[in-house]
Amino acid sequence: MPGRIDRYEEVTPTKENLDWAELITLDLSLYEQPGGKEELVKQLDHAVRHVGFFYVKNFNISQEEVNRQFSLGKEFYALPLEEKLKYHNHDDLVRGEYNGYRPSGLRVIGNGVKDNIQVYNIPKFDGFHQRAQPAVIQEHIEEVEAFSRKCHSKVVVKLLRLFALLLELPDEDQLVRDHLYDVKGEDHLRYMHYAARSAEENGKVGDLYAAGHTDLGTVTLLFRQPVAALQILNSEGNWKWVKPQDATITINTCDALTALTGGLIKSSIHRVHAPPADQSTVDRLGLLYFARPNNHVVLDPIQNSPLLNRLGLTTNAFTELGQHLTTEEWVIVRQSQQQRRKVEAKILPGGKYEYNEKDLEIIPGLTAKIYN
Repeated sequence: MPGRIDRYEEVTPTKENLDWAELITLDLSLYEQPGGKEELVKQLDHAVRHVGFFYVKNFNISQEEVNRQFSLGKEFYALPLEEKLKYHNHDDLVRGEYNGYRPSGLRVIGNGVKDNIQVYNIPKFDGFHQRAQPAVIQEHIEEVEAFSRKCHSKVVVKLLRLFALLLELPDEDQLVRDHLYDVKGEDHLRYMHYAARSAEENGKVGDLYAAGHTDLGTVTLLFRQPVAALQILNSEGNWKWVKPQDATITINTCDALTALTGGLIKSSIHRVHAPPADQSTVDRLGLLYFARPNNHVVLDPIQNSPLLNRLGLTTNAFTELGQHLTTEEWVIVRQSQQQRRKVEAKILPGGKYEYNEKDLEIIPGLTAKIYN
């Protein structure tokens, strides 16, 4: 008999007048209507080429289902540390195996301040990622799987078809076939916890919880939670706050999709800022789904896109180095770089982070970028 899970209660939204980003909202109820997909593609075009962020609404996952996942995340993080550590293996992290638990404090960010982020990743239920789960998750595993599959079928698949239409592919299911849920891949559901820090500690690290970066997959789904912290770097080079909009998912496009489209679709640059003053003492709980191409997919630019061919977008950062990485190879090298024990950053006035170049090397000739 599954244990009782407390009802999820949202934090009060900030009342501060922040410099919010202007992002489009795709209404997925248009998807099944005549001409609806074409209309959505028109709306999507500018967002994915220039910003890499947008919202979706009417995505056919109920708020009750979303809140249940937040409740499960909250229950997991309430476990004693020694219990959570049973699902952590640092050597796995260094090898690029990121599923399971990652405690906070594994690295010193800069000026003696450690990171304040806990992560619990649950791989997609494709039969290739069998893992022990803590009782609070295992008792509700069917519910977790159902939610994971809905993220894929109700949101990711629809977006992949819209991207295919944007790219003028001959078959709108071409990208869907490269992202099949039951084929081996690195999609995962994530519960993420950011612990509130003192103003003094935040000041030592440029008031950031996470420095500016891109995600490594196809798209990331961020379910609404009201603690303001996410910021994006817009096309004018300014950081803007992303407003938690009611009944939406915030979507960002990522590195693998950029590689497949020869740079046409922007891998969104984002960071996590310390929350505004009226939320500064509140811990931030995140619920995310990361979609990636199946492991065997080679991340070369798509060859049969009339749009990419017209624009001459036939190479990417990998192929220009003579590399033809599969998704599996890309995930391993990128994750192992991210989890490598780094020398702490030199943090300059204004919050700019500087690392040794070797700390950011993914493969010879390609380094990760820190956007601050």
